[in-house]
This record gives sequence, structure tokens and C-alpha cells, in this order.
Amino acid sequence: MKKQILTISFLLTILILRGQQTDPWNIVARNIDPSKYYGVTVANGMIGLISSPNPMRVSEVVLNGAFDTYGRGRVSNIMKVFSFANMNLDVNERRIGRADITNYVQTLDMKNAALATIFDYSDVLSVKHEVMALRQMPHTAMINVTITAKKACEISPASVIESPDNLKDVKNFYAEIDRPHIVIPLMTSVAKSPTGRLTLAVSNTFLFDEKHGSEPRLIHEEWDNNMHLLKFKKKLAAGQSYSFSVIGSVISTAQSADPQNEAERMTIFAALEKKERLLQRHREAWAKLWESDIVIEGDPSVQNAVRSALYHIYSFVREGTPYSLSPMGLSGLGYNGHVFWDTELWMYPPLLALHPEMARSPMEYRFKGLEAARANAVSYGYKGAKYPWEGDDTGQEGTPVWALSGPFEHHITGCVGYAMWKYYQVTKDKNWLREKGYPVIKGTADFWANRAELGKDGKYHILNVVCADEWAENVDDNAFTNGIAKTVLQYAQLAAAELGEMPDPMWKTVGDNIVILKFADGTTREHASYNGEPIKQTDVNLLSYPLSIVTDEATIRKDLDYYWKTLGDNIPGRKGSSPAMAQAIFCILNARLNNTEMAYAQLMDSHKPNEAPPFGVLAETAGGTNPYFSTGAGGFLQTLVFGFGGLEFTEGGIIQKYKPKLPKHWKSLTIKGVGVEKKTYTLKN
Repeated sequence: MKKQILTISFLLTILILRGQQTDPWNIVARNIDPSKYYGVTVANGMIGLISSPNPMRVSEVVLNGAFDTYGRGRVSNIMKVFSFANMNLDVNERRIGRADITNYVQTLDMKNAALATIFDYSDVLSVKHEVMALRQMPHTAMINVTITAKKACEISPASVIESPDNLKDVKNFYAEIDRPHIVIPLMTSVAKSPTGRLTLAVSNTFLFDEKHGSEPRLIHEEWDNNMHLLKFKKKLAAGQSYSFSVIGSVISTAQSADPQNEAERMTIFAALEKKERLLQRHREAWAKLWESDIVIEGDPSVQNAVRSALYHIYSFVREGTPYSLSPMGLSGLGYNGHVFWDTELWMYPPLLALHPEMARSPMEYRFKGLEAARANAVSYGYKGAKYPWEGDDTGQEGTPVWALSGPFEHHITGCVGYAMWKYYQVTKDKNWLREKGYPVIKGTADFWANRAELGKDGKYHILNVVCADEWAENVDDNAFTNGIAKTVLQYAQLAAAELGEMPDPMWKTVGDNIVILKFADGTTREHASYNGEPIKQTDVNLLSYPLSIVTDEATIRKDLDYYWKTLGDNIPGRKGSSPAMAQAIFCILNARLNNTEMAYAQLMDSHKPNEAPPFGVLAETAGGTNPYFSTGAGGFLQTLVFGFGGLEFTEGGIIQKYKPKLPKHWKSLTIKGVGVEKKTYTLKN
């Protein structure tokens, strides 16, 4: 009876996975072409496992917070670590691979953060393989496998630990924890990072449903230093289903002084928690995250894209850590895993609106990097705190030297101070402000008060910068740079008043007198030498949103019209030259101005052209090949939360300042779980 139930359940799963269009919680990949495959990530804010077009495999495993110098740029890179979620499957003593299988379908269940893969091997058997990064255990992943025999056969599944080439001095271990009630086999690998800076360790084990003493006999094989495996054999009758799981944990000295023992302890703990309890706690944790959601009634395509963006942002950050968000999250090694303004201006605002407790983690990262930012300012001849354009785990500058953004793209320092004040606006956590927020805000304000120069016109100027529009390098008085400096100098005064501190009088003097340049017709000028050249991404329009420096409707419209025409993506021959988030600010402003048709077109342009097969993961540019671009996801989510949703961060917290008209085919837009009070906002047509 148990076998029949398993078989029926398994067949139902196959029907669902291979059925018609799934609900808004699922992304289904069919007819997979390995040559055009851009994997989807299952992650929990600490480990990221990137899917593969090959059966029972993941392509990469990334560990947050673990950096060393290797690869490109002579700078620190986030670590690609042990592949501990891979499996081999022999059927009747034949190893099966991509060429041997049919009906290969992968489904990302965003609600439960699990990737399920199903396939058939000839007329012999069907396989369901499910991978998840456990939300409740940040260093641990679980793989669940069910194999259903169509005819009698012998299977030999193997759990494989492989070390990538970047790891050195690999050592493999095998042991068994033997107790009267259980035997836990432990397969462990330990290695050094490329320079020896870190020690990394991984450990995994099988979980079986059989009672103790009835489990399959396990065989450990070590083929070479870079790979070992644990396998078993099992004979299946026709129609019989057999299920088992693999648990694995990976950690480094960036998180633990004793990674080998800790990896084994976590794997032992998970093994004794057992599958159902691990699943329950994982699903409960994700259900808690999804209490903050964006629901669109009447547009299934956009709803699915919104859930995908939320799923990825939620997957790439976790509460209670000092880690921030990289432009590519935990989807691979893109941008070396470094932290840019992409966090504070693009990914952080929707996260702060929907999960302030998670948004605190990127702010912890910036507080942790304050001393490095102060040292950085001194090195360049300034006071205060100068945050790096590309931050690594040390908080020091990680930009490759060939990129002028490292020494010159200073607006990042404004973005950090800006985000700190926004966190306080939402949470009103005065202890946090005193201990962590204000020291950072003060440091960034001191930098700008010193960085700005008094001109002969009696105004303050910020000279020689790389703009937010990065095609403009080493120019003076960039609109966004000057605007974010003015904003942070104002926020520093507000923070000081909130804490009863004495503000530096130069904060007001400089902030009130930093220039924002204009053309003769009143259009805001991007920088002192700008004359209509194509722009890479939004710059001037950021003064209207999110900075609220340009607030009169006539100028907002004038700036929108002017810079929309100069955006690279809108110029013949330059399509695909602008990053995904470039469209988002135009969309938000047009939505607030009730230019609904234009706003909806820009909403679609902010994600649709950047979707890569087979999961629609976002690339940085239209037609790009570097997903997942979580910066683009952040911009796209802002179009819903702050554009069509009309929300705004204010001194009184989060309010619905605008009530824009929704696209005609939408029935409603609901934003759930907003702010610390978890409010719900709904707009209807």
C-alpha cells in the first residue's frame, strides 16, 4: 500500500510539472536547450545553488561572505565552493547522462523555494529530484529524490562532493557516527582558498526512510583529491517507488573558526531532525517571508515576474547577518560578489518596505565597513568616510584598477548615508540610530562637507567625478552626485536633532549651496559639460525620485522627456546598452504623473527584454547573458511599490502618498506586509 501511495503521488507530481501553465507561484522550464540555458538559483542568503541542464546536478555553489583574491581584476572575489549537491545515477550498471533522458522538466516553486526536476530514462524509470537551500539552516541544503521503476531494475545513486579548481590543498574524509538508534555516514572535504586566506569545509550524508538497520549498505569511494562519493545499490520492482534524501552543509573561516567540525555538526543535526521536520521548518520560514507580497489581479505574466523578483531578493539576503547584496546576488561569481550602489538605491528600497528586519543586514555591512571607509577618505585626502565603489568582505575598495569608478564614482558614499536614514524613517529605532546609523550618516556628511569646493560664484561644487550615468567620466557637478550629497547633508542634520547631538554647521552651509545645474529652458543638466549625449542609465531623473529635490511637475515632465530620448536603449543601434533598472525610474515618475500607458510600457521594458531562458532569469541588459541581475529586480519591484503602488518613505514612516491610475487591464494592485506594522495597501480599477 505504501509503495502504491508513493507511486500515485509521484505520478501526480509528474502530471502537475508537465501540465498546462502553472500558477503564479511556479516557473516551469520545458524543452530545455543546454546551449541556451541560464540557471535559476535556490538560495537562503548564505549559500546559492545554481541549477544545471544536466540531470541531478547543480552548476555552481556560492558561499556568501567568503572572499579571496583569484580570477580577474587582481581584487577579491566571492568564493565558488564545493559542489556537494551533485549526484550520479547508475541504472543496471549504466551511468545515465543528458543524452539518455527524455521529458526533462524543471520547475521553480517560488512559494517554497525549491527546484524540482523530473525526467524519464528510456522505458525503465522516472526520476524526481528536488533541491532547496534550507531557510532555517543558512549553511545547509537538502536534496530529495524519488525514483519510480517502470520495469524491474537495479539503481545505484551516488552523492558526490567535487572541489572546483580554485580551491587548494583539498583533503577528503569519511566517518560514521554509530549510535544504537542511528548510523550517520559523513563524507567531508576541507580545502584552502586560493591564497590560503580561508579554510572551507563541506560535509554531507544520506537520509533514508527505512528503519535503523534496514538502510542500504553504503560504499565510499575516493577517486582523486578533488572528488569523492558515497553510493548504494537498490533493486526495484516494476511500479515500485523509492525515496531518499541528501543533506549537505558548507562553511568557511569567514563564518566559523572551526569549519570542518562545524560543517559535520550541522549535517549531523539536520540528519537527526529528519526530512519532514526540515521541510516543515523551511516552508514555515518561507511562508513568513511571503506575508510581505505584491499581488496583481488581472495580469498573470507581470504577477509571475513580480514573484520571481521578490523570490530572488528574498533568497539573496537574510536577517541577522552583516552581509549585503551584490548585483548578481548569490547566482554566481558576477561582479566578483562585490557591493555597489545597486544595494542602497535599487534592491534595498523594496526590501526595506516589505521586510525591514532583513533590510537591516545591508546596513550592518556598511556599519562594519565604517573604519575602512574612514581610512579610504584619508588616503584620498578627505575627511569623514569615503565608501568604496565596489565593497568586499573587508569594506575596502575592490574595484579593478582599470575601472575609473573606483577612485571617482563617489555618489556611493551618499547612497550609504541615504539608506541609513531611510532605515530609521521606517523603524524609528533610536538605539540603532545612535549606535550604528548616526556614525555612518555623520561620516558620509563629513565627507561631502569636505569634498565640495566653494567656487567664485559663492556656491559649492563637486568636481571630477564619474556620474551615476557611467558613460560620463571625470566631469564636474553631476546632477545625481550633487543631489545625493545635498540629501545626506540634510539627513545628517535631522539625525543629529533626533539624538540631541550638535550638527556640524558646515553640513547646512554646504548642503544649502551645492549647485544643481540647469539648461536655459529649465531642464536639469546632467553635468557641467553635458550637451545631450546618450546616457547609460538614469541620473538626472533620480532627483525627482527617490531624492525629491526636483518636485515641481513641469520640471519633472521636462526632465523625463529630455532624458528618455537620450537613454541608450532608446537610440537606434544602442538597444541593449542600458542596464535593466534604467527603465524603472522613468516608469515610477510616469505612474505618479498618471501617464499610465507610458508607465506600463516602461514597466514591461524594465524586465521583459532582459529575461533569459528557460526560467526568465534577469540579465543586466536586453539580450544579456549574465543573470541573475538582482539590481534589475530591485528596480522592477520599485515600479510596483513606489510607482503604481504610490508608497513613499517619509519622516512619518511609509505612507501611500500617491494613488496612481492602474493599467486598464489590472483589476487591483495589493502590497501586503508593509513596514514594521505590516500594513496592506490596495488600489483598484
